[in-house]
This record gives sequence, structure tokens and C-alpha cells, in this order.
Amino acid sequence: MRARVRDEAENRPGVYRWHGPGDELLYVGKSVRVRTRLLSYFRAERGDKAAEMVREAARVSWEYVGDEFGALVREMKLIQRHRPRYNVQHKRKRSYAFVKVTGDVAPRIVPTSRVVDDGSTYYGPFPRVGAVGETIRDLAYVLGLRDCPAGTPIFFDDQLEIFGESDAWGARRPPRCLRADLGTCLAPCCGRVGAAEYRKRVRQGRRFLEGRTSAPVERLRERMEAAAAAMEFEYAAILRDRLERLDRFQEELAAFQGTVESLSFVYRAPGHGSRDRLYLIRRGRIRAEASPPRSRRERSRVEALVRGVFSGVDPGPARLTAEEASEILLVARWFRLNAGELKRTTAPEAWLGGA
Repeated sequence: MRARVRDEAENRPGVYRWHGPGDELLYVGKSVRVRTRLLSYFRAERGDKAAEMVREAARVSWEYVGDEFGALVREMKLIQRHRPRYNVQHKRKRSYAFVKVTGDVAPRIVPTSRVVDDGSTYYGPFPRVGAVGETIRDLAYVLGLRDCPAGTPIFFDDQLEIFGESDAWGARRPPRCLRADLGTCLAPCCGRVGAAEYRKRVRQGRRFLEGRTSAPVERLRERMEAAAAAMEFEYAAILRDRLERLDRFQEELAAFQGTVESLSFVYRAPGHGSRDRLYLIRRGRIRAEASPPRSRRERSRVEALVRGVFSGVDPGPARLTAEEASEILLVARWFRLNAGELKRTTAPEAWLGGA
């Protein structure tokens, strides 16, 4: 393997893969100088991860990518797709969270770290996993939305019931948890709220997550002030803590969404051998890429691509896959750590104008 790398690999940006017996993918890595990086593995000291991997490997392969940015994105996608054993065990996983609005009859707003195709709507990604969980529970309490299991039977008060109430004496259904009696849940499990009112609260939650309303914060502030006026100081302190978390989350939400929104441009990444690459990035996601135009015909083709990517309404951060979420965070981190690369970006309207 070492002789093959020495004779065939080149010092160009790219992605490499270590394969084990049976062609199991052991590890994926990237480098701006593939040959030098691969040869360094054969010099690893006994006991190092690199030495263990080389000893277990049956072969090594590599592919060249035109630039460092492209290699970074390619590496991320391969790791997301294949989850190589040495990447999973030894490479720190980038953690992020989503807020999930379920597609149930009585939807729930819950934190999650996984995106699956289950009919739910996802908002994010949010980089602070622990804080998101606590804050979203606060949001559900303020809005009165349920957090019980998905399979909990739902009975809205305006729901037509052929067989009447739950018992033979006409007694109302009891709530399935204490939140109904505590006033922190509208209790659609026992017919204490109508479908229209419940969905109105869900819409408020969606708008809050989209940064289009602060109604939940104002609702909580009113409750805190009322509790303080009634000299229920312990309860007011609990509400104050929830209010501070929601206020902080709303500020972070606005800041993060603003960061993602700002990552919309045409990025000319410097390539190996002066072969640059254009990346069309909208809201932190790479929507298309192309070679810089060298003729009028190529310019027209790239202009059509730019118009297609940046025209129309973007759905925003809802319904992202895990790979798409990782891509947004990767792009944001790239430009944060390489601020000088922002000078190589051009707003789409300026690019179309010939700037």
C-alpha cells in the first residue's frame, strides 16, 4: 500500500478512504495534499489510531477534489452516508438539535437530534443541543401543547362522538397527566379544548420558531406579572426562569437564522492549479456548482444556473435531512474560521449584473 501511495498519489486536494477486509470502509479523511497525508499514516507510532488502522486495512483509495472547501464537503457527506467505524469511534461527532412539530391530530412540539421522513416539520439545526431541549419544553408549557406519547387518544371538545363519553354515567374523561389540572396543557386527551383553538396554539409555536412572533414570550410575561401581583412569588420565580430561557432562545434563534440567511452567495473557491470552482450557496446549503465561465456562452449557462438557484421562495430550514443540516453547519463554520474567504463571495444579483 505504501509503495502504491508513493508512486501513484499526488499532492492535490482530495478525499481518501481506508478499506478493511471484505472492503469494509474503515475511515474517510480529507487533505489539501493527499499524498503527503497518506504517507504520514505509515509513519505512525505503535498504539496510535493511524497505526492500528493501517495494520487492519486491506487497501487505501483516494479521489481528487478541485479545492479544499469541496474536499471538506465531500468528506462530510461520505461520513454521513457510510458511518465508517474509525470515524464514528474516534472522530468527534458534530452535534446539533432540531425542533420537531409532529403531524399528529393534536401536534406536539418536541426537541430531537434526528430527522426522519415521518410527516413532521423540522426547524433547525440549532447548535446548542441541551439548551434546546429545556427551552422547547418551556414553549410547549406556555402554549399548552401536549408532550404525551404520540399514540395518546385525542378527543377535542367539538368532536362528534357516536358512543358518547367514556363511562356509562356520562362523566367526562379524566386527563391522562397532571398538566391539565396545573393549567400547562390544553388537554386534548379529555375534551377540554377544541381542534381550532389547539391548532391556533400550534401555529403560534411555528411562527415563534420562524422568528415571526413573540406571542409566547408575552403570554409568559403576563402570567409572571399576575403571579407576582398575587404574591405567588415562588411560582413567579419559576415563570421568570422560563421567560429568561425563552428570551435567550429567541435571541439565539434570530442570530442563528440571520447567520444562515447571510450565507447566500456565489463563492469562488480557489482550486488546485488555478482551477477555481463556483459554489452557489443559498441559506448555508450548496445548491449547485460550476466552473467559472471562460466564454460568453459559458457565462450565459452559469447565469441561468444562478437565477434558478436564487429565484423563488426558499422553504427555509424546515424538513432538513441530517446531511443537509450538517452541510449548513459545515459551511457556517468554514466561513467563520476562514473569514478572508468571504472576500471571494459575490451576491447573486451582483454576479448577474456582471460585478
